[in-house]
Amino acid sequence: MNTSPGQAVNHHADHPGFSGLTGLLIGLVMLAGRARARLPVDLAALSDTDHVVDIGCGPGTSARMAADRGARVIGVDPSPLMLRLARSLTRNLPAVSWSPGAAEELPAPDGWASVVWSVATVHHWRDVTAGLAEVRRVLTSGGKFLAIERQVRADATGLASHGWTNYQVQSFADQCRAADFHSVRIDQHTRGRRVFWVVQAERP
Repeated sequence: MNTSPGQAVNHHADHPGFSGLTGLLIGLVMLAGRARARLPVDLAALSDTDHVVDIGCGPGTSARMAADRGARVIGVDPSPLMLRLARSLTRNLPAVSWSPGAAEELPAPDGWASVVWSVATVHHWRDVTAGLAEVRRVLTSGGKFLAIERQVRADATGLASHGWTNYQVQSFADQCRAADFHSVRIDQHTRGRRVFWVVQAERP
């Protein structure tokens, strides 16, 4: 799909990552966003039979919520700072493990996961095609994939542009179909004052 950098679903792929004091502050802001963190857990309707891969887990709020529902979880993030923060906040949850990595190279065996999600991180993926291939690899047949991004305006800049426009969410859904995901759908969900796009898909 031919797009300009501003139209691409991974339009912040060149982001340097989260580190130092700025990264710590971003991590603390993420911790405050519990309503957004709960969204994938609720949509996936998790149970104690589920295995979850959380791509771009940040400080790990969604992963811990998933473990509280009995799921086994691998939290994956490229930022050592975020993983340190996630580990420091996780106590007595042996069902959660934290691992360095990114969408393009997930630290999970083939067919291990019943659910994979990426919350507010697809717009940072380096290679969307490779990322979707990895998601498909680690999902079991019938497994669910959820990509959640903040709804943003087409003319947004700076931090306000970290998310997806209507064009970008449609483009990502099309890329999921091209990657041989089935039952691809787009929904909108409101949490507080924020509106989020949710792309859901299944591995055949």
